[in-house]
Amino acid sequence: MQQKWLFVITPKTKLIDFNFKEVWAYRDLLILFVKRDVITVYKQTILGPLWYLIQPLFTSVIFTLVFNTIAKIDTGEIPPFLFNLAGVTTWNYFKECLTGTADTFKKNQNIFGKVYFPRIIMPLSVVLSNLVKFGIQTGILLVFYMYYVSIGSVIRPSIYVATFPIIVLCMAMLGLGLGMIISSMVTKYRDLSFLVSFGVQLLMYISLVSLPYNLFVINDLTWAVDYNPMAHIIELSRYVLLGEGTVSLFGVVYTLISSISVLFIGILVFNKTEKTFIDTI
Repeated sequence: MQQKWLFVITPKTKLIDFNFKEVWAYRDLLILFVKRDVITVYKQTILGPLWYLIQPLFTSVIFTLVFNTIAKIDTGEIPPFLFNLAGVTTWNYFKECLTGTADTFKKNQNIFGKVYFPRIIMPLSVVLSNLVKFGIQTGILLVFYMYYVSIGSVIRPSIYVATFPIIVLCMAMLGLGLGMIISSMVTKYRDLSFLVSFGVQLLMYISLVSLPYNLFVINDLTWAVDYNPMAHIIELSRYVLLGEGTVSLFGVVYTLISSISVLFIGILVFNKTEKTFIDTI
């Protein structure tokens, strides 16, 4: 007698295949991975979740000392520490999404080779777990924001502050898309995993994390940031949260198109790689 199977697992044959229904069916597994990433990372550490706060605070202090106190870089009416903290907090979410998903196939090859579930669950869990960390760090940013307002600093959020979730979504799409592209390439070219951490550090300095856009204008270096979507995202986040920044229609449109395009390409490459990666990893 011919048996009727509940599920038949076969390689994807379509180039474009966004199986959202299957991902939704495995939502419980996605939530489990998110909890694992959030809870177990610092489970046996002394300070625990405080590390979520220590890293951006210490980085902002160092940037303030080096770029604003020693190099005398002006941040306008925004206090230098708050200026740097806003940039570091925004950048950290993108960086963690990118580096966390850039090694998906290599890091999870054992579980991928033993049990089936939609492979995209893994990079999605990284993006969502880092969103929790980003929320905690944004809370600290708001605490310092209220402190500086209480001591008389002239800080006014933009009327477009309600668009901040869209900015966060663009960061998530960029980090997820680039991470899936790099992860797919790492299955054949292992050197990329070393290049990512090095490249991310270099990219930070042309993403306006600690440097104002006006500094690039004065030195005729706008070309270094105008075509960097993360530079526009960080500048937009400062503008909507702190009321300070250079925003253009080109930057907004370019960021939206780049984020969607990178995510679309990332999903295509990821779907194609997951059919054969176990033979090359």
